[in-house]
Amino acid sequence: MKCLRYTADGPLLVPGPVRIELPDGTVAESDRVTVALCLCRRSRIFPFCDTSHRRKRKPRTERRQDGTEKA
Repeated sequence: MKCLRYTADGPLLVPGPVRIELPDGTVAESDRVTVALCLCRRSRIFPFCDTSHRRKRKPRTERRQDGTEKA
């Protein structure tokens, strides 16, 4: 039995090698021992993960009722 590992903020780790058929009919292949599949859809090499999910986002600034920003 194959074990797939889902990580909360990252890719789906799949034992390789794999052959992936995408909805548009294209085929992606990897012969790596473990393959990271992109779940965030930000990857430039989709369906494979390129760690784009690690990009930091600007922290949200909160506003008080009087309109001034909280730190």
